[in-house]
Amino acid sequence: MVHVLTPKGQATRKRIVAGASEVLREEGLTATLDDIRERTRTSKSQLFHYFPGGRDQLLLEVANFEAGQVLEDQQPYLGNLDSWEAWDRWRDSVVARYRDQGDTCSLGSLLRQVGPASPGAQAVVVELMRKWQEHIAEGIRALRSRGLLPDTFDVDTAAAALLAGIQGGVALLLATGRISHLEAALDWGIAQLRAAEPKAT
Repeated sequence: MVHVLTPKGQATRKRIVAGASEVLREEGLTATLDDIRERTRTSKSQLFHYFPGGRDQLLLEVANFEAGQVLEDQQPYLGNLDSWEAWDRWRDSVVARYRDQGDTCSLGSLLRQVGPASPGAQAVVVELMRKWQEHIAEGIRALRSRGLLPDTFDVDTAAAALLAGIQGGVALLLATGRISHLEAALDWGIAQLRAAEPKAT
């Protein structure tokens, strides 16, 4: 039987997830359920009421929350990619986010703890990438509708390639501590878009 939460219960669950995210960001994966209970002011029975699967279920929910933050941190720019200036602002916001993050990734650490091959972890990653790519695609469509790209421009392929470049840049940042690869991927991807702009006659 699916347990349906009341609005108050949903709010409590969200509060626990947000609090757990704060604890895990500060203390890492060594944080215990007791640490999370103390921060969120919840009892052990409450914690297991909302997360009967225990720590793994809570970690997965925090990973889902962190995935949402990846996109939220890019707003309002990611949702308003309707000019070249807007793309430049979004580019800067992505670089700033990952420069602040450095060579650690709370989302990646959480998913590794849960098990990257688990259906839950895979679902978090798939949904994050789907939403991110669709935002980028919507931005490219906005450029096309304003005549800044030709009507025949392949939106979905360009969005997929740009996202792949970003992820490659992030992976290299995590491996080397250098953000230059991410900057290059974004700059090159946006330059490819601008190169397709119809020339005035």
